[in-house]
Amino acid sequence: MKTTRPGSTTTTSPESPGQPTRDFTVATFVVSQERVLLLWHRKLQKWLPPGGHVEANELPDNAAIREVREETGLAVELLGERGVPIAVPRQLIRPAGIQLEDIAPGHQHIDLIYFARPADPSSAQAVGNHESEAVGWFTLAEMPQRGVLVEIQLWAERAVQAVRAESSRTSRPSAR
Repeated sequence: MKTTRPGSTTTTSPESPGQPTRDFTVATFVVSQERVLLLWHRKLQKWLPPGGHVEANELPDNAAIREVREETGLAVELLGERGVPIAVPRQLIRPAGIQLEDIAPGHQHIDLIYFARPADPSSAQAVGNHESEAVGWFTLAEMPQRGVLVEIQLWAERAVQAVRAESSRTSRPSAR
């Protein structure tokens, strides 16, 4: 591994010169009341979920939470399975997906996809930062007319389903 920008780790293959450099990144689909939080990315000019680079020595779970807070001001709770039910070693939340994206010639992102919901559902007011021109909550039906990429729509649909399933699991009364 080599560092190419402060705090970011890029992987290269020393035995394979000419192979692309790769950064680990996260994307977090936050769902509240059947709506998905997206931001209009200032540089890329498209609707995306909050996300960004995993910093050096940062856990992916923490990066997913941090990026949402930095880009929208929201505190979130990640959803997902953990490996096995033990305390040691610590079990991280398994991403909902992992994809490899070509960013520029010779450079790729290994993108870990997470699903989340606001930590405080009564306070889901999102505010953008310098990286976005707009931030909003969108239903799945609104996304095509907004020009949201099909890839983002598909992940958003999975995120809504995951939050719905988690909500039904945690809202069931326990048997007595």
